[in-house]
Amino acid sequence: MGLFSLFTREIAIDLGTANTVILHDNKVVVDEPSIIAIDSRTKSVVAVGKKALMMEGKTSGEIYTVRPLRNGVIADFQPTELMLREFIKMTNTKHSLITPAMKMVICIPSGITEVEERAVRESAEQAGAKEVRLIYEPMAAAIGSGIDVLDANGNMIIDIGGGTSEVAVIALGSIASKKSVQVAGDRLNTDIKEFMRREHNLDIGIPTAEQIKINVGAAVTHLDNPPADYEVYGRDLVHGIPRSIMINYQEIATALNNSINSIEDAVMQALNVTPPELSADIFKTGIYLAGGGSLLRGLDKRINKITQLPVHVVEDPLRAVARGTAIALKNLDKFESLTKY
Repeated sequence: MGLFSLFTREIAIDLGTANTVILHDNKVVVDEPSIIAIDSRTKSVVAVGKKALMMEGKTSGEIYTVRPLRNGVIADFQPTELMLREFIKMTNTKHSLITPAMKMVICIPSGITEVEERAVRESAEQAGAKEVRLIYEPMAAAIGSGIDVLDANGNMIIDIGGGTSEVAVIALGSIASKKSVQVAGDRLNTDIKEFMRREHNLDIGIPTAEQIKINVGAAVTHLDNPPADYEVYGRDLVHGIPRSIMINYQEIATALNNSINSIEDAVMQALNVTPPELSADIFKTGIYLAGGGSLLRGLDKRINKITQLPVHVVEDPLRAVARGTAIALKNLDKFESLTKY
């Protein structure tokens, strides 16, 4: 095994709309925003990840930032390839005379098309992968949450990422019922941005909307332990000058209501087409929430109210998909049927 590892490097990739997480040897070696800054003159990479995020909304005409993944899939092929190359470089901490072949397992949305699937595979191959396997996000999230996906008992997992919310009922190593909607973290950020323009005449950027979501984001208008009001800075749309206001979680819960309704509808649709024996299992086990969106305050209570089922936020939900992808990679003999070439 030691000699084999000299010639092969195995990495698991959660190539997300908002963040890319890469694991190698069961360790997180990359956890960066999925964004790249490019020089418009030379088409060369200026920065990726956190450094590129700091440039978003502040670049001149010579440098521009790109978020190459939208709604969970590749929207811009070349920037994705460039970004992936830079992230993979970050994983190579050891210097060797031998360049090992890379074997990758990458998670993909369950509602992806064959064309979009091919784009993911080709981006990985262009970035240096010799072997690429794909695994569906809800399956990876379930594995990463500690659910026995090969067991006959059914489990429902909801993975709320940056571009998509994936709802799936899993049993016997397959997805029995599923629903994927393009309503997730990015849509919530847009909702907040539009709310600030409409209700407060304040223009803010997406990074600021993300911070609002983190600090005072909520799915319900009543919380037992509400967060403190948050000061927001932006440009006054009436006078065109910088201004700040204080906002509270109740305002943001109102702003996000329609998008949360869409996620709830997806959950109910998946439950409505679930076979009765699996429904009986879910009644006992409840629903598992993963992904960054599951951290939205009060979301578990809101889903519990509409489904009347126990709702559990999994441990470290932000990395559940990446963790499950890494477990599948390390145990391909066990999970081979769950991945695809």
